[in-house]
Amino acid sequence: MQNVFSGKSLLVLVVAAITFNACTSNKSGVSSATGWKYDDKNMGNFHVVKMKYPKAGPGLVFVEGGTFLMGAKDEDVMSDWNNIPKRVTVPSFFIDETEVANVHYREYTYWLENTFSGDSAVMAKALPDSLCWRAELAYNEPYVEYYFRFPAYNFYPVVGVSWLQARDFCLWRTDRVNELNLEKAGYLKKDFTKKEMKGGGADNSFALDTYLSAPDQIQGKAAPKKSGLKDVSGKVRKTVRMEDGILNMGYRLPTEAEWEYAAYGLVAQNPSPRKSENGQRGEELESNQQIYSWSANPNGLRDNRRGNWQGAFLANFKRGTGDNMGIAGGLNDRSPIPADVKSFFPNAFGLYNMCGNVSEWVADVYRPLTPSDAADFNYFRGNRFTKLYKDGSGEYVRDSSTGHLKRVDVSDNETRDRRNYQRNNALGYMDGDSSSNASYQSGVTTLISDKSRVYKGGSWNDMPYWLSPGARRFLDEDQSSSAIGFRCAQTVLGPQEGPGFKEGNLFPKRNQNRKKH
Repeated sequence: MQNVFSGKSLLVLVVAAITFNACTSNKSGVSSATGWKYDDKNMGNFHVVKMKYPKAGPGLVFVEGGTFLMGAKDEDVMSDWNNIPKRVTVPSFFIDETEVANVHYREYTYWLENTFSGDSAVMAKALPDSLCWRAELAYNEPYVEYYFRFPAYNFYPVVGVSWLQARDFCLWRTDRVNELNLEKAGYLKKDFTKKEMKGGGADNSFALDTYLSAPDQIQGKAAPKKSGLKDVSGKVRKTVRMEDGILNMGYRLPTEAEWEYAAYGLVAQNPSPRKSENGQRGEELESNQQIYSWSANPNGLRDNRRGNWQGAFLANFKRGTGDNMGIAGGLNDRSPIPADVKSFFPNAFGLYNMCGNVSEWVADVYRPLTPSDAADFNYFRGNRFTKLYKDGSGEYVRDSSTGHLKRVDVSDNETRDRRNYQRNNALGYMDGDSSSNASYQSGVTTLISDKSRVYKGGSWNDMPYWLSPGARRFLDEDQSSSAIGFRCAQTVLGPQEGPGFKEGNLFPKRNQNRKKH
C-alpha cells in the first residue's frame, strides 16, 4: 500500500481507503452485478455493509470543502514572496475544534509510560521539551516546571512539541480510537487494554496498520457471540476489515491548504432563493476576503461582534513590543502566554483560536515557491511513497518502539512505468526540487532543508501580521517552540455535504412528468 503522507502517517491514507461497498447492494440482498446472494454460505458469504458514511471522531468538527484564494490577503511586509495568492479546491474534512491541550498530550504520555514500562527512550522521544520556555533574560522557570503538568494548565495548548512528535500523537490517537471501537464491537477481548497498560510493550499493544496487514501479530482478538461478521465457511471471523465499516478514519496533521481554508471559515452568507431538494444553496461568490479568521459578515449571535464587541480583542496575540496582555483592570486578551483552548469566539466553522494563542504545525514540507508550484486540487507538498517491509522469511516486522509495522520507501525503479508519478518525491528533494527545479543548499545559502515544515496561525507572542491564515513560516521538524502547538484532522469519505447527507438528495428530481415507455 502506498502512502502520500510522509513518515509513519500511513494511517491517514490507509484509512482514507475506507470504501463502503454498499453501493452494489439492494434491498433483496442479491448482487446486481452477478446475481449471487449476499450472506449466503453456499455463495461465499460475501457481506455488504449497509450504506453509511463515517462520522467525526472524538473532538473533531466537520468542515465542508470548497474553493478559496489561498495565500496572502495583506501586504507582503516581510518581502518573502512565499505566499502568492492561488485559487485551490479543498475537499471536505474533519478537524479538531481546538488545539491539542496539555491534558490530551499527558494522556498520550501516560499510555506510553505504562505500555512501554521502563523504556526511557520511548518516553524521551515523546515528552514535550519544557526547556522551550527558558530564556537568558526572562524569568520563565515556572513555565518550564509547571506549564505542561500543573492542573491549572490542563486545557491550555501543549507546546514544546516538534512536528515529529505531533505526527506520532496522531498515530497514537488513531490506534486508541480504533482499539475502543473493536472492543465495543466484541473483536478485542475486554481485558485487552488492561493487559496492554501493564507493560505489554509493542508486541502486546494495538496498532491499526498491524491489525489490518498482519492481524496474527495482534494478541487478544475475539469473535462476537452474536451477529458477527462471517467468513466463507459461515463461521464468525475474528478480524475486521476496512469494508466492514467499524474502523475509524486515521487522525493526521492537516495539510497547509486544509488548515488555511478552515481558518478563514468562508461560508456562503447569502443563500440563493432558488431551492433544490437539499434546501437553500449558497451562491458561488467569494466576496468575503477577510484578513483574519473571524467573519467579516457576522450572522447570528455567536458571530455577532459589533456593538458592545466593537474594538474588543478576538485573539490572543502581542499588540506591540512588550504588550502581551494590556493594563491591569483592562486586560486586552487576558493572557500573557497561551490561553485556554476555548478562549474567544470560534470562527464560522466552529473552530477556536485559528488566529493567535499558538501557531500550529501542518503536514507540509516548506518550499517558498509552493503557492506557484502546487496543484490546484487538494494541494499538499511532502509526498513520500512507502510500502510495508518484509523480512527474509516474508513476514511483516513491527517496530519495537511503536508497535507499528516497519515501512521502506518505494524505489524509483518501482514507479518507472507510472503515469501519475515516476519518482518517489521523498520530501521534495533538497538539492533540486522535482517540481520547481530549485536548489536549496541548506546551511550554506538557506535554512530550508528536507526537514523544514510549515507552521501557521500566529501565536501569543506574535504581532498581528502573523495571525492571517495566509501567512506561513517554517521550522525543522525535530525542533519545537513555546509558541507552536497543533491540532489533528481526518479525511471525509463520501458526499462532501458531510455525515447525515442522503445520497438521493445529490441531484434534484427531473422529468417527473415524462411518459414511461
